[in-house]
Amino acid sequence: MTTGTIDTAGLDGGHHTLTSEQLEDLDTRVRGRLLRPGDQGWNEAVSIWNGMAARLPALVLQPTSAHDVAAAVGFARDNGLLLSAKGGGHNIAGTSIAEGGLTLDMSRMREVAVDPEAKLVHVGPGCLLGEVDQATQQHGLATVLGFVSETGVAGLTLGGGWGYLTRRFGFTVDNLAEVQVVTADGQLRTANRDRHPELFWALRGGGGNFGVVTRFTFRLHQVGPMITGGLIVWSGDRTAEVLAAYRELTEQAPRELTAAVIVRLAPPAPFLPQAWHGKPIAGIQVCHSGTNADADLAPVRALGDPIVDLVGPKPYVAVQSMLNAMEPKWLHRYWKTWFLPGLSSEFLDAFRSSALQVTSPLSQSIIFHLAGALNDREGDDGAVGNRDAHYIGGFAGTWPPGAPADPHVAWARDGWARTRPFSTGGTYINFLLAEDDTARTADAYGTNYQRLQQVKATYDPDNLFRVNRNIPPAGIESGG
Repeated sequence: MTTGTIDTAGLDGGHHTLTSEQLEDLDTRVRGRLLRPGDQGWNEAVSIWNGMAARLPALVLQPTSAHDVAAAVGFARDNGLLLSAKGGGHNIAGTSIAEGGLTLDMSRMREVAVDPEAKLVHVGPGCLLGEVDQATQQHGLATVLGFVSETGVAGLTLGGGWGYLTRRFGFTVDNLAEVQVVTADGQLRTANRDRHPELFWALRGGGGNFGVVTRFTFRLHQVGPMITGGLIVWSGDRTAEVLAAYRELTEQAPRELTAAVIVRLAPPAPFLPQAWHGKPIAGIQVCHSGTNADADLAPVRALGDPIVDLVGPKPYVAVQSMLNAMEPKWLHRYWKTWFLPGLSSEFLDAFRSSALQVTSPLSQSIIFHLAGALNDREGDDGAVGNRDAHYIGGFAGTWPPGAPADPHVAWARDGWARTRPFSTGGTYINFLLAEDDTARTADAYGTNYQRLQQVKATYDPDNLFRVNRNIPPAGIESGG
């Protein structure tokens, strides 16, 4: 029995009081758990990755089925409640939590079903990337997912998604075959290129604006289970050399090779000699899923004298999870990023100068190579757009809770401002911050933005799904 009233945030910006009868009504409609603050499991249900964006809902429902999701969407709509959905809680802006509202914690919907003959995998919305990789790699198969395996599949995918396999197979959404989604009217729809094609188009990069996805179906590719990957690290005083070698490497790399360059202060990681901890370093992280890895990595190995060289044969799942230890929950994070058309000398100089002025031993500056399959498609093939991107780069300010934010925020903003003239003008929607406005969201989608507004007007005309990088329906000026 659910007793007592509870105050919740409303879609109208005010507060609504839910009676015990209303709460009991919701509780009887679903099989999943309805949680209030203080209930067992509450803290885990509301915890998110970026401590800087932490906020609390009034209620959490943990659905176990699409039926539960549909009931919750209907309840939120009928009662005018602020609503959100949490997959892995990894979004930097904290968009998985409806502050003072109702949050759907999808962590009980984590089924993964691999069809190796059809080369498809069906994935629940609460799954983390590592769970999918573990299941598909049992068959020597993989789809395009990110590179921190504790990230949620749902948020990554709905924002477009990219990772080590993007150069071979495109954005994550280029490998999305179908979704099941509960839309604002409470209906469960199957969307693909033939059924509800405009909705499917919008879900391929348009974020959580169009409904709550209850199942993703991805195409799979032959990858692994053993590949060549790992990290090579040099002293920070060789950053200019490392960046030049990285440019040479990536400009001639086959699509089976993806590399990222990282400039930071050396973390106290067991794979780095203790004498280097806290000192500037430049590293190149590689994932080579083809053959002839040694020949392809020659421009990097030619630098010589690394602090460590950890590149070698590894299980694909090990490479996918190598960065997990560097990305724990509750640290405070502030990122500024952009897509890049290439790596000019002027850009690399500005990037290096800013990166080496880092203010926190937890922060890092990154360039990640993307060019390849994503560029083969038209700019309107999925809402994700940004088909002119060859790299993504930026400054990831990170610091512990309680430390002053200002120096780290200023460092990230300064680096971004200095390097922004070299960008495509586009940006990755999943890396936008809570402070970024609708104009930045529009910039992320470019010419696809107005079409997204039209789809929003069709499937969510009252903007029920607004706790996200909001795209207001066509004809409405703001997300409110």
